[in-house]
Amino acid sequence: MTSSVLPRVLFDHSRHTLSVRNIEARLDVLAFEGHEHLSQPFTYRVEFTSTERDLAAETLLGQDARFSLHAALQKPPASGFSALAVKPLRTLHGVVTGFKRQSGSNDQARYEITLQPRLALLGQGRQFRIYQHQSVPQIVESILRSRHDFEGQDFLFSLKRDYPRREQVMQYGESDLAFIERLLADVGIWYRFTSDERLGIDVVEFCDDQRLYQFDIALPYRPQSGLGSSGQDAVWHLQSNHQVVEQQVHIRAYHPRDAGAHLSGEIDQSRGASGTYGEAYHYAEPYTTLGDRLDQDEDLLSESGYFYARLRHERYLNAQTQLSGITSSATLAPGQVLHISGGAPQAFTPGAVITGLTTTAARDSSLVATFQAIPYSDTVCFRPALQPKPQIAGTVPARVTSPQANDPYGHIDLEGRYKVNFLFDRDTWKPGEESLWLRLARPYAGDTHGLHLPLIAGTEVAIAFEQGDPDRPYIAHALHDSQHVDHVTLRNYKRNVLRTPANNKLRMDDTRGREHVKLSTEYGGKSQLNLGHLVDAAKQKRGEGFELRTDSWGAIRGGKGLFISADDQGQARGEQLDMVAAIEQLKSALSLARSLAQAARSAGVQPSDIESQLDLVQSLIGLAQSGLLLHAPAGIGVMSPKAVCLSSGGESVGIIAAHNADISAGHDITAAAEGGVSVLAQSADLQFKAAQGKVELHAQGSYLHALAKTDVKIESVEGRIEINAPQELVLNCGGAYIRLKGGDIELGAPGNIYLKANHVQKFGSASLNTPASLLPAGYSGGYTLKDDTETPLPFSRYRITTQQGEVFNGVTDKHGQTMSVHTLLPGDLKIELPESVTRYDEQLRLIGPDGELVSDFKYSVTLADGHVFEGVTGAQGFTQRFETQEPTRITQIELFLTEDFGAFCCAAESIKTPMVIDLTSSDVSTNEVAIGSSVKEVSLPRGKKRSLTLGEISMAGTIFKDAIDYTKVEVHHAGWWGFLGRQNTAATPNGNMYYPSSTGYYRNDFSATDDDRDKALFIHEMTHVWQYQLGYPVKRMGLVVTSRGAPAYRYALTEQSVLSDYNMEQQGEIISDYYLICVVGNPHGVWSERNFTKSPELLASTLESFLKKPADKNIFQVEKEGCMKLALFLTLSLPWLVVESVYAASYGRREAGNVVSVNGKPAICVPSNAKGVFAVSRVSLTESYIRNPPTWGASLCRDLNHWS
Repeated sequence: MTSSVLPRVLFDHSRHTLSVRNIEARLDVLAFEGHEHLSQPFTYRVEFTSTERDLAAETLLGQDARFSLHAALQKPPASGFSALAVKPLRTLHGVVTGFKRQSGSNDQARYEITLQPRLALLGQGRQFRIYQHQSVPQIVESILRSRHDFEGQDFLFSLKRDYPRREQVMQYGESDLAFIERLLADVGIWYRFTSDERLGIDVVEFCDDQRLYQFDIALPYRPQSGLGSSGQDAVWHLQSNHQVVEQQVHIRAYHPRDAGAHLSGEIDQSRGASGTYGEAYHYAEPYTTLGDRLDQDEDLLSESGYFYARLRHERYLNAQTQLSGITSSATLAPGQVLHISGGAPQAFTPGAVITGLTTTAARDSSLVATFQAIPYSDTVCFRPALQPKPQIAGTVPARVTSPQANDPYGHIDLEGRYKVNFLFDRDTWKPGEESLWLRLARPYAGDTHGLHLPLIAGTEVAIAFEQGDPDRPYIAHALHDSQHVDHVTLRNYKRNVLRTPANNKLRMDDTRGREHVKLSTEYGGKSQLNLGHLVDAAKQKRGEGFELRTDSWGAIRGGKGLFISADDQGQARGEQLDMVAAIEQLKSALSLARSLAQAARSAGVQPSDIESQLDLVQSLIGLAQSGLLLHAPAGIGVMSPKAVCLSSGGESVGIIAAHNADISAGHDITAAAEGGVSVLAQSADLQFKAAQGKVELHAQGSYLHALAKTDVKIESVEGRIEINAPQELVLNCGGAYIRLKGGDIELGAPGNIYLKANHVQKFGSASLNTPASLLPAGYSGGYTLKDDTETPLPFSRYRITTQQGEVFNGVTDKHGQTMSVHTLLPGDLKIELPESVTRYDEQLRLIGPDGELVSDFKYSVTLADGHVFEGVTGAQGFTQRFETQEPTRITQIELFLTEDFGAFCCAAESIKTPMVIDLTSSDVSTNEVAIGSSVKEVSLPRGKKRSLTLGEISMAGTIFKDAIDYTKVEVHHAGWWGFLGRQNTAATPNGNMYYPSSTGYYRNDFSATDDDRDKALFIHEMTHVWQYQLGYPVKRMGLVVTSRGAPAYRYALTEQSVLSDYNMEQQGEIISDYYLICVVGNPHGVWSERNFTKSPELLASTLESFLKKPADKNIFQVEKEGCMKLALFLTLSLPWLVVESVYAASYGRREAGNVVSVNGKPAICVPSNAKGVFAVSRVSLTESYIRNPPTWGASLCRDLNHWS
């Protein structure tokens, strides 16, 4: 009986069990074949029989299933007894993804199913999606949870390192499984499957380090010999395959946001082993920071250049030695480290990391598993093969977005980049946050120059990708669509038009015979430059040539001179300053003037000033000096319904006409000269006539001489002639005379005196008194300006003020003489010389929105006349004094951070970008009031702010209790003025919190938000409020602490740690993490994702004394302040020292100048008032310092030699 039963038991593999949810029929395993591999879903094809002869496919496909492998039954149960339940060696949980009905009979049917983990279902379908601000593990988790209903027990991240959040990751036409495997392989994360027997589910575990392998797996090596065995599992048929692989990996990348960064490096992890050769050059790996080549394991910055280099080289080294073998063990699985005893080949000695497994068994054959493996290494981990990344050929459509509805302007960042909404994206995002910032490709670009026409929200753009990489998008070009129609169509296809949204326009019409160019803007009504064939809005001709017009003010300015001409210059063939005709005419006019001047001299008349006109000609020829020349061959008209002025400030005004020079006036013509007035008619009459009024000829200061070569006729047509002289009147002709003098009349003649009259009558004496005409009275004076050496000051500005308050401004002539000033009454004159005339001045004092002094800021102040003053504000916020020659409006202030102004709380993006304050609407000008002492205060703009909400006070109170005066805290929805509008994260420099709108971090109530990371950020900033209110110098210490960048925020905890061991930013992180992990109970809500694994116990013990007495100022450990002051002093004052601060209390007392090791790097011990010393690392010394070191530096030089 025994002999007939035993063989059946030994070869009956129906001991392996298969069960499918909702299938009650017995499923007897006939055979199976399983394939497993690290970072791949397993696949088991199981053949079975069932008395249910026609199982429906829909009852199996997609159903949960369990396949258990059992050990062979070594001894049959005694007669009459049932076999005891045996725990399976291994159980695989999954879902049925394939089903076949192979055959059937009257008793049973034969089937085959394919069993895979639930993760394999993610290979079905394809997606187009955008992921932002998430790390690779976070992206994977969000896919598993949100789209495939995985819960926390279905997957496990066992990671040794933290991974940074990526700006954007794109899934493009990939299944979720392919996308996840591609992301994980890219950062070296591998996965395997385990089972949770309690829940009866498969669990996918994600790992990134060889320390996460499963160890303590051992099997003996027992080669197959055809002899019997003891029944113990063993391995046999061991093989090793070796090949030469790459010796080193060289990496290089380019990051446009840090175009000058050094991003090249190389890694060699072969440790000099043979079997390696050559260099693998990887270009354009996705990193922006190179990292530290010497860092190991999790100390190496994730997703840095050297991080990727190590991964790539590990992947090459994985292929150097491939191991394989066969085993009878049913428990062997990928991810295990198998140690083989009993004389295994040398390649298996370090242990074999199982990477792949193929398991087969049937009713008539024993279980056999063929495995693939790599040797275990402490320095090289298994890395999954890189998966093919989609290559996007061509472009993808998207639309430009903005957080503001109907935004009239382009929404761009400080680098001119845009955010877009990809049209394939079905997710809902906040407006303006649909993508990362994208660069715009342009036809021309350079250092602050190029061509950039901002794109408005809603504009369709074509997104291209560098090397087809979906994660490197940029805007290739913009397009019109049915909602944003083209402005050049079939209706105006002959026109080339550049038009902005505000209708600024450059239009070039190519219609043959009607070509024209139009440049226009709508501001001030309309301003235009029209060239060529001029048309109106209806395209009707309105002129030709050119037209420069505006509805507002206009100016034509040429700093080196201006030539306005109506001379023909066909096809622009002549020179720009071709003024031959104009100069010839000017010279001809001067020739005429010289001739007439000579005639004037001959006639005894004062000649015209020819010299200054000759100088004018020399200045205008070729515009040798900045003159203005007008010329028109057919005439020039200068007309105005108002006054017209023609003036020369220091020289003559020459009016020369080859024919008539006509002056006509509707009212009076007035001619006045400081000197004489000369009028000469060379060859024709000189006529002075008053058709209605009288004619007066006065010589008010001398005599009047009337002379004629022939007759002189004095005639009154209707009145009388009166000749009056107070002293003597003489009429003389041919020697005969009549003299009237002293009341007597004397008649004399060399010949006869004839008296002819009808009657002569003699009376007594009589006299006729005719009152003399009064001469106008007045006073005048002119002056010569001279310097201290009595040298005249030609062409210098002056101002003369009379006693009556009249002001005369002018410029001295070439002899230093002023104009003559005429007054009706005598009196003193006030003459202001050039140095006093220019004293219009003003000084500004810059004040922050809350009264803070804007000290130590670079400024650039622009005046309305174009002058620019630059400097640095003083300690009290004062600028320099701005002096001008005329009252001038101050129009703009630009503020810059000084180079030594460090950022704190990761605050300022760029100290090279200014804050611009527009003063055009303010009445700020240079003036005469309080010259040398007047001050105008200018307040910087204020953002929106609010007080803390009750919920926020309650939330902060759980940590800080009453150590904070919550009524003094303001929450600003804007950046702090000190960052000049370039703040890129939250900051709390002065006890108030600032959240710029550009960051998206501001919340109306941080206690009411659904995102715990908002609460984490709030608690971190409240820590700075607490520090500030307790007297900690937050702004000053921020200069030193955050100069180290991200490392300033990282911290490590020990059982002996207390809060005072950490800097101000580390304190903020520790308190924030404690709140999220220990109070809220959500480790994944911490602000820095690397901190979610922090120990709650260590956080609580570190904060124990703080939580008891949060108002205790000793928490800041005052001893450190002296060190921080010293570090700040060294940073800003000593050019030979580069400082990276580390508090060195753990090094004990050291002599100043000694060199110690800090994290494996040399550091200097600098003297301080602390109990320990202050260690300073990364030192660079100049030769001058080495020659003359300070007293504590002697040992430093010696110790540096040791480190060299």
